[in-house]
Amino acid sequence: MGPKRSVVDYGLARRATLASVLSGHTTVADVCDAHPYLLRAAKFHGEATETGCPICRKTKLTHVTYVYGDELGRYEGRVRQSPELAEMATEYGEFRVYVVEVCQSCGWNHLALSYVLGTGEPRSRRGTDEPRSRRGRQAQASE
Repeated sequence: MGPKRSVVDYGLARRATLASVLSGHTTVADVCDAHPYLLRAAKFHGEATETGCPICRKTKLTHVTYVYGDELGRYEGRVRQSPELAEMATEYGEFRVYVVEVCQSCGWNHLALSYVLGTGEPRSRRGTDEPRSRRGRQAQASE
């Protein structure tokens, strides 16, 4: 996988949220509110971590990785695993990756990390555009 660009670590926001829960300003129900689709994605497509859940302390967290980008087309907004990201980084010019940590036991979820992957070149520069139309080929031949 190529180098990660524009990396944003949401660790400070995570710590602030946990501090708010511990101080009583935020309820556990407010932070353990994972959407059923996120929990399902964590169960079937997530990647296990060694980090324990900071709320329930029962289970290890799971990372769910989503990809977004103009070049991805129908693959935008889908869950991907690390090996797939490495392959995608060589195929697409630029796309953003969001990693969400999820506890499948209590529903804790928090955005952990985001970054940009890709070759850095638009697909059209790399020669992967759709074939030119017949009219475009004729115009080029007459030049």
